Amino acid sequence: MNEHDIIKGCLKNDRASQKALYEQYYSKMLGVCLRYSKDKDDAKDVLHEAFLKVFNNLKNFNGTGSFEGWIRRIMVNTSIDSLRKNKQNYLIVSTVYANEKASNLADEVEEDDLILNINKEEILKAVQELTPAYRTVFNLYVIEEFSHREIAEMLDISEGTSKSNLSKAKFNLKRNLMHLIKATHDK
Repeated sequence: MNEHDIIKGCLKNDRASQKALYEQYYSKMLGVCLRYSKDKDDAKDVLHEAFLKVFNNLKNFNGTGSFEGWIRRIMVNTSIDSLRKNKQNYLIVSTVYANEKASNLADEVEEDDLILNINKEEILKAVQELTPAYRTVFNLYVIEEFSHREIAEMLDISEGTSKSNLSKAKFNLKRNLMHLIKATHDK
């Protein structure tokens, strides 16, 4: 069944078409939800809620642009809504931030080389360990490619807070990855 036929069937509430759409996008969209969630269970809850929104709003998809992109947008928005609902949304974080510098350039290069050898599951785990504020801004800016202005509007924060949270997210992500590498290397 092609995408057009699946959409047409879903609009008629055809269960086989709904199942086909769900199965076709499940893995990719779970990956989107995992980037915003603290663990797989939360991500699956958001994913299921978002798929309900996809089915309920399918009549609003006008066919312009990518269908997958349309679904992804619903997944991202549902993930952000979930953060807000669950009071985990600490999107405005204190601007007091200690920016720890590596002692010399050689150490930084060595760390960067080590980070390149980490698998995607380890990277996802490190992203999930970021605070909700940092994780959300990081995902919206780096993965979803929103501008700081768009992120500020979506999350009701200032552009400066978005930029600050991204900077802190990158710093903390690198630190988390280095701890992971050292723990693996010490075993």
